[in-house]
Amino acid sequence: MARGLLLSAAALTALVAAALPAQAADPFDDPPPDKIIIKVATVNGSGCPAGTTAVAVSEDNTAFTVTYSDYLAQVGGNSSPTAFRKNCQLNLVVHVPSGFTYAIASADYRGFASLQHGATATQRASYYFQGSPQTAYRNHPFNGPLNDNWQATDETDWAQLVWAPCGVQRNFNINTELRVNLGSSDPRKVSFMTMDSTDGDISTVYHLAWKECPGK
Repeated sequence: MARGLLLSAAALTALVAAALPAQAADPFDDPPPDKIIIKVATVNGSGCPAGTTAVAVSEDNTAFTVTYSDYLAQVGGNSSPTAFRKNCQLNLVVHVPSGFTYAIASADYRGFASLQHGATATQRASYYFQGSPQTAYRNHPFNGPLNDNWQATDETDWAQLVWAPCGVQRNFNINTELRVNLGSSDPRKVSFMTMDSTDGDISTVYHLAWKECPGK
């Protein structure tokens, strides 16, 4: 029997009104009793220099949060030619309660964007388990003029979730990317997009789905 966790929208109040897929509504009601433990095996990428990324698990096991403090892509003005694209790949070791497996049911991203008229930006993410041929990709485009906080959500129907293999430890990989393009904007003016904030860190929240492994 499939069991799972209720997707939490509390972390991002603006997403409360977002409807969950009908397939995922029923199973998300009974989390495993023990807590999961998530450790960062490796962090690589221009958007997450050493010491600028942290991972925490929510007390009720509904989500884990990745916090960035130096994730910024920009173009125009005196920007470096390579600054238009920043990425970060997290390789996570996830220890789950015995007899259960998990999948990433949704991911919430947010940050700040300042895009000149004619400039464009993209937030992209991919998810896969170590050794698995299945990779899920999601893209979110943004167009200038824009000078505001941004947010994006990746959601997956229950029937399409990619589950961690039962009885085998497989690291989970999350590869995110921010890309900003000049487009038709004035090249003398800077356009940028961040996954951080001026007064602290911005959190990226990943909501977990659960089910029992066969034979439990």
